[in-house]
Amino acid sequence: MSSLALPIAGPVLERSRRRLGFRGHIALYGEVIRGGFVELWAHKLRSTLTLTLLTLGVFALVVMTSVLDGVMDKVSMGFAGMSWDGTVLMAPKSPETTEDQKRFAMSPGLRYEDLPRITAPHPKVLGFIPRAQKTSAVRVAGGSERAYLMGVTREYASLMNRPIGLGRGLTEDDEKRHSTVAVVGATLASKLFGGSDPVGRDITVEGVPFRIVGVQAPGQLFSNENWYDANGILIPLETYMDRIDPDHKLAQVSVKLRAKRDLGEVSAMLLARTRQAHHGIEDVEIVDLEAELARSYQNFMNQMHGWTVVLMSLAGTVLLVGGVGVLSVMLISFSDRRYEIGLRKAMGASDGEILVQFLLEACVLAAVGASVGTFFGAMVCTALASKFPYGLVVNPVGLAVAWGVALLLALSFGMYPAVRASRLSPMEAMR
Repeated sequence: MSSLALPIAGPVLERSRRRLGFRGHIALYGEVIRGGFVELWAHKLRSTLTLTLLTLGVFALVVMTSVLDGVMDKVSMGFAGMSWDGTVLMAPKSPETTEDQKRFAMSPGLRYEDLPRITAPHPKVLGFIPRAQKTSAVRVAGGSERAYLMGVTREYASLMNRPIGLGRGLTEDDEKRHSTVAVVGATLASKLFGGSDPVGRDITVEGVPFRIVGVQAPGQLFSNENWYDANGILIPLETYMDRIDPDHKLAQVSVKLRAKRDLGEVSAMLLARTRQAHHGIEDVEIVDLEAELARSYQNFMNQMHGWTVVLMSLAGTVLLVGGVGVLSVMLISFSDRRYEIGLRKAMGASDGEILVQFLLEACVLAAVGASVGTFFGAMVCTALASKFPYGLVVNPVGLAVAWGVALLLALSFGMYPAVRASRLSPMEAMR
């Protein structure tokens, strides 16, 4: 009787396996996934240790990609706030040889009196931005502070993207009257007056009292000019020359171009005008600020790329260790469930089904770790959001990469135990 049953059982089981349709496979895989959770719950300590490594790896990837994006946004805003697009800078040139020193000594240098000639209207120039500057002590009722004192024109705020946060900016009337008014940088205002409103209050610089009419809005400090403005005082250029600097020296003259393609022509024009004002001596130099900005930004991107490689390598290493943990858990699971595997095979389960079962269980392990890591990563990003100008959100790319790497590692490290389980003989397993 039994000798006849065995030959029949094989074809029957084979036909029943072939009759297993799409819904049957879905139900089977659902049962396998449920079994994976049961295994996790049945061995809590072992599963927790493995999940911790996977969680840390996914957490690190999610947070680091989001923070790196936040840093990129902040730095990009800072570079944009420098307003160096289409801008050239004319500044005094340092003598390089003894002959240069002798020639430059015959020139008065870049002075306020040069402005009528240098800043004469030109069809390819949007605006001229002269600037005089020195460091001085600023006194208020509560004490004093070292600060930068700068003489500028009323167009400075609009052309150089320096918005006013409180009060007003410098006006044409201030220039005509040589008024002793000042616009204070946000950082300096905080140092001098704490959290109180400084508009309408007086400060004394070089023995001259100035009335504060405005405070610059806070901004990103990515250049010397941004730093000087935030920690300094802007006063009308005419007032600066009358009250502060009897030599009428200018630190620089920035020039905004209407089109970038006119850089060469405008630079030649500026040098020619300066030579005329300085008795044929070319003691100034022209700097393309936009090119300097591009070089600085590229250097920053190169540094960020290096940091990205280092940080991602660290996170990848943690995930790799988590993958080794998946391997050990699945090997232990294989050893503990040899009888179950043999019984399933005896009841008709194919090698492929056993292989898929173990791989799905490894993926369940990785998915749980990735979910926990994503949750805590999102919490950290929310906590750090206030430190970034546009907030800090979980980077979808970083999230996808973290999940993809976690599942790939689970499949890779779970393959060996799955193959061993699929090739296990039912007789050997149930012995």
